[in-house]
Amino acid sequence: MTYIMVDIESDGAIPSDYSMISLGAIVVDEALDKTFYGCLKPISENYNPKALAVSGFSREQTLSFEEPKIVMQEFKDWIHKVCDNRPIFISDNNGFDWMFVCWYFHHFLGENPFGFSSQNLGSLYKGIVKDTFKNFKHLRQTRHTHNALDDAKGNAEALLTLKKEYGLKIKF
Repeated sequence: MTYIMVDIESDGAIPSDYSMISLGAIVVDEALDKTFYGCLKPISENYNPKALAVSGFSREQTLSFEEPKIVMQEFKDWIHKVCDNRPIFISDNNGFDWMFVCWYFHHFLGENPFGFSSQNLGSLYKGIVKDTFKNFKHLRQTRHTHNALDDAKGNAEALLTLKKEYGLKIKF
């Protein structure tokens, strides 16, 4: 299995009504050198200015981004290039990130190379430390900037720390 840490930024709360603006992914391994980053043109006229502001992009910038079908095909091709086995989708907030990625894959390509499940880094950490009030964010090395690739990398670093310092049994 190949763990791929994913992060997305969007201009609203749900796919279809709103748009995924950027997508970052990184293969979780010691090197952290296999990355993907794409910026996607909005699919809807709707957008929440506060949600979009988190991404650091203006609406005008997003309108010049790549067509979503192209980015999703590039992401799928990248997944197949970096995985010779089953890709595992993991993210900080998989409820949010997964719904956008899964919807976009199915809507634009008719399939999701990750299958039908995802994993949540935050829940994994809570289980390891046996405390549902704790969070893992202090384990990131890369600053959380809301650039989807920076955030995916920081989360991948946290997962590596769970293996090295907390004894998480996981294969990369």
